Amino acid sequence: AHFKSGWVLSQVGRAHYEMVRYSDALRAFKKAHDVEPHRLAGMELHSTILWHLKREVDLCHLAKRAVELDRASPYSCCVVGNAFSLQKEHDTALKFFCRAIQLAPDFAYAHTLCGHEHAAKDDFDNASKAYETALLHDPRHYNAWYGLGNIYFRQEKYSDAEVHMKRALRINSCSSPLHCYLGMALHRSRKNPQALEQLGEAIKIDPRNPLARFEKAQVLLSMDKSEAALAELQLLVEVAPKEGMVHLTMGKLYKKLGRPQEAVVHLTRALDLSPKDSQQIKAALLNLQRDRDDDEEEEL
Repeated sequence: AHFKSGWVLSQVGRAHYEMVRYSDALRAFKKAHDVEPHRLAGMELHSTILWHLKREVDLCHLAKRAVELDRASPYSCCVVGNAFSLQKEHDTALKFFCRAIQLAPDFAYAHTLCGHEHAAKDDFDNASKAYETALLHDPRHYNAWYGLGNIYFRQEKYSDAEVHMKRALRINSCSSPLHCYLGMALHRSRKNPQALEQLGEAIKIDPRNPLARFEKAQVLLSMDKSEAALAELQLLVEVAPKEGMVHLTMGKLYKKLGRPQEAVVHLTRALDLSPKDSQQIKAALLNLQRDRDDDEEEEL
C-alpha cells in the first residue's frame, strides 16, 4: 500500500529522472497523479522531464492542471516557468521562478531553475548567484553544482568546470550527462586518458547518449586514433542518423583514411542535414574533389 502512495511514486519518478530514464520517470509521475490527483509536490520535476523531451503540449497541459490546483504554490510556479522556458520566453519563465522563490525562499530547485534561465540569456553573473543560493539551501543539490560547472565550461575555465562537475558527480554518480560534461572539460584541459574514462562511463550508463559518443570520437581523433574514432562515429550514426555534424566529421575522417567514396556520401548527407554549415561542408567536398583530380593527374 505504501509503495502505491503518491509520495513513494514521486520518489520513484525522481530516481528515474536522476538516472536520465525519462520514460520510466514519466510513467511513475503519471501513476502518482492517478493515485493522488491533487498532489503538487513532484510536478516541478515532472515538468522538467517534459522540458528535456521537448513535449510542449504535454507541458502546457501540466501547467494548466497545476494552476487549477493551486496557482499560489511554488511547485505550480515552477511548472509554468518551465512551460515558458521551453518556448524560449526566458524573461517570463524567470518571473515565475522568482515567484516560486518568494513563496518558498528555501526551495533550492527554484533557485537552480532561475540559474538555468539566466545562463540561457548568457547572464553568467546572475546565474552563478542563483546556483550558489541554491547550494546554500541544499549543498547536495547536484543540479546547481552542474550549473556552475557549465558556466565555467562556457567561459573556458576548464579546471574550474572540472572541479564543479566532480562535485556534482560525487552526489549523483549515475548520471550519464554529468560524466559526459566532465569528460568534455577534461578533454579541453588536454587530459585525454581521463576524458576517455569519463566518456566511456557516460556511454556505459547510457549507450544512447549521442553527445558522449561524439565527444569520445573527438578525443580519439585528437590522439590520432582514427580507426577507433571511426568505430564510435559508426555506432553514433545509428543512434543519431540526422545529425549533420556527425556526417561531416565522418566525411572528413573517411577522407583522411583515403576512402573518398564514403567521404562523399557522408559530406553530401551533412549538406542535406545542416544547411547552416554549408560553407564548411562545400569546402570539404571541394578539397576532396581536388585531391581526386590530383590523383588522376598523377596516374596520367
